[in-house]
Amino acid sequence: MPGIGLRLLAAGALAVWLAIPSLSRSPVVERSSPSDLTVHEWGTFTSVAGPGGQAMEWLPLTGSTDLPAFVEHFRDAQFKCGLGGTVRMETPVMYFYSPREATVSVKVSFAKGTITEWYPHASAVEPAVVRPQQATDGSIRWDEVRLLPGSHPGFPVGDRDNHYFAARNTAATPVRVKARRGDQDEKFLFYRGVSSAPMPIAARLTAAGQVSLENLGTEEIPGVILIESRGGKLGYRLAGALRDRALLDPPPPTSSADSMFRNLEGMLVARGLYVDEARAMIATWRNSWFEEGSRLLYILPAPAVNAVLPLSVSPLPASTVRVFVGRLELVTPATEAAVGQAFAEHDQRALDQYRRFLEPILRSMMAGAKADPARMQALQADLNSVYSYACRWPWPGDR
Repeated sequence: MPGIGLRLLAAGALAVWLAIPSLSRSPVVERSSPSDLTVHEWGTFTSVAGPGGQAMEWLPLTGSTDLPAFVEHFRDAQFKCGLGGTVRMETPVMYFYSPREATVSVKVSFAKGTITEWYPHASAVEPAVVRPQQATDGSIRWDEVRLLPGSHPGFPVGDRDNHYFAARNTAATPVRVKARRGDQDEKFLFYRGVSSAPMPIAARLTAAGQVSLENLGTEEIPGVILIESRGGKLGYRLAGALRDRALLDPPPPTSSADSMFRNLEGMLVARGLYVDEARAMIATWRNSWFEEGSRLLYILPAPAVNAVLPLSVSPLPASTVRVFVGRLELVTPATEAAVGQAFAEHDQRALDQYRRFLEPILRSMMAGAKADPARMQALQADLNSVYSYACRWPWPGDR
């Protein structure tokens, strides 16, 4: 593995976006620091824009079907499908780089959130009991994480085609955690969850079909990409950094996935990820980001990440980099038309393209149909049919 010092990227000073516990901030350390530990983390926050543009409360109505069987769950794999929130925190992975064996402890808090999946085994996941509309903060803690540089442990494999495994393709130091049934080895710490915390961006459609963006925080959003994926054709538009407001035209469907991901990779590396980490993140999520529909991908300001996910690592690393991509799903007229037609024609294959977003899409459609009682009744029936399959797997179209 290349020398750690040669791979570190300088981090700019971060202003406070929200009140952030001091332990959540990345320390500014001189080269003479006695610590030789580096921590890098990437993850995603997925939300759906409501009629006003801000992230709305929503339910995916499907369980955690995209994770290997060895991943641990709060209660069971279906629990999260009925857990409402404005944010689905998906696949944060935390890498460690150390030139020598060491033991570290890690704690991540989750503002107004519940940790729902994780691996390796955690020392504690709180709260132990989750109640609807929970306003308290959740957390996950690993008390003893052994860092084993130069080792080649056997990682669990499960379903070898699972996108989870792409995150292992980095030069990070392997980690080992003790569990009841023996040691668990992995290339990172992984966790997921659901939260009602606010996101720093809003997006709404104008009458002219443009996308109006608003930065809801005080920190500049480092980069924004508008994506349109319809019928196998892709378009994207780079919006650059967002200080306050911007107006984007819909992108023409003439782009390639590779060109978009080259731009995204550059954004991730510019924020401090190593190239192999950025590529591992993109490989993990590229299929999901090109699902049918319209969406924004944006880089969250570091203070926003630290406000939602305060992080404490002991001993204190010499460098900590956390880069999260926000995904804000847009319910556009094209999406509403496609979903409406699929319900009318009982086209399960078409509905499956929007599966986990069907509940917020239908509720958004209902918000625009209040003056039409017959239309409202039909949409309510469609929503009831979606609820009737909540947490079931497979869905009718999968059988």
